[in-house]
Formats: sequence, C-alpha cells, structure tokens
Amino acid sequence: MKSTVIAAGIFTALIGLVSAASLDTARIDGLTGLKGKFNEKEGVYKVTFPRNDLKVIVDGWTMPPFMGLGTWAAFTPTKDGAMVMGDTVLFEDEVNAAMSAALDNGLNVTALHNHFFFDHPKVYFMHIEGEGAVDKLASAVRKVYDAAKQIRAESPNPKDSFDADNARYEHRQGDGRKHMGSVRRDRRQCDRRWRLRGHRR
Repeated sequence: MKSTVIAAGIFTALIGLVSAASLDTARIDGLTGLKGKFNEKEGVYKVTFPRNDLKVIVDGWTMPPFMGLGTWAAFTPTKDGAMVMGDTVLFEDEVNAAMSAALDNGLNVTALHNHFFFDHPKVYFMHIEGEGAVDKLASAVRKVYDAAKQIRAESPNPKDSFDADNARYEHRQGDGRKHMGSVRRDRRQCDRRWRLRGHRR
C-alpha cells in the first residue's frame, strides 16, 4: 500500500514536470509581461496580478485587492499547442476596449458578470478562453490587459458607464468587414457585440 502511494506521488510529479516542460513558460512571461507560477497538481502555468491601481469601495468598505480583485490567466499544454482560460478584472469603462481586444485577437469571451453590490467604481469580471499556439495566446492576453491600461492612462478615474459613445462594432458581410455606427451607451452593448461577431451567451 505504501509503495503504491509513493509510486502515485512520483507519477503525479512526473506529469507535472512533463506539462511544465511542454510549455515555454519564459515565453509566456515575456509576452504577458508577468511572472507566472506552475501548479503541478493542476498542470497549469498561471500568471496573475491584482487590480491595486484604484481603490474599490463595497458598501462603504475598502476592499483589499487580494480579496477578490485578482486578474489571472492559466495556460495548459494541448496536442495543438496550449489552452488558456482566465478571469479579467475590469472597471465599467474598460469593458468595451478589453472585450474588443480579446475577440479581435482570437480569444473567446465566455462570461461578463459582477461579484458585488454597492461597489464603486463598478467592477466587472470578464472570462476569456482560447486554444492554439502559446505565442498567439499569450500575446492576445497581453493585448486585453493593455487595452484596459490604456483606458486608465487616458482617464485615471473610471466612468460610471460602458463608455460606448465611440465604440464601433463590426458586421461580417461576405469575406469582408463593414464598420457600422456607434452603439447606445447601455449594457446591451456587450450582448450586441457578441451576437454580431458570431458569439452567443
């Protein structure tokens, strides 16, 4: 019995080493701009950072970033390269830019939701996933993060809206793309963007 447990432990460790070796983790770090950590038990390489650039108040209480404001992306090897899944912490006016960056770079947006009531500024969580070459996935993740950072660089204080005044969406027509006009400044923008780009909730 004891030898069986030891053998199982060695096997699990070997699987973890093989998984880590099949992912170019240094490349992931370089492309995402973050230092990740490999989880042997889960077989994934995870990069993460807290949204500590702004103070978030929930019902009058200041929330520490480590308690629920962590953005992350986890990579695991596949026969075709890798798969990534992640959760991206966004303020309301960052959603359009970050979602566009994800979709434009081959990632799927699988959920957009909130965790809190009475939070200010409003915090949203955007789930992403994708499969393919590690370089492509890591670069796409970085572009999502950079899109949100660009919004904050232009406007340090988050707006209480999705800021869709200048957001534009695309309609596929034949083999080309036709840009169409501005969308209304409301929460239906996210659903429209998914539908028009072929995504469903």
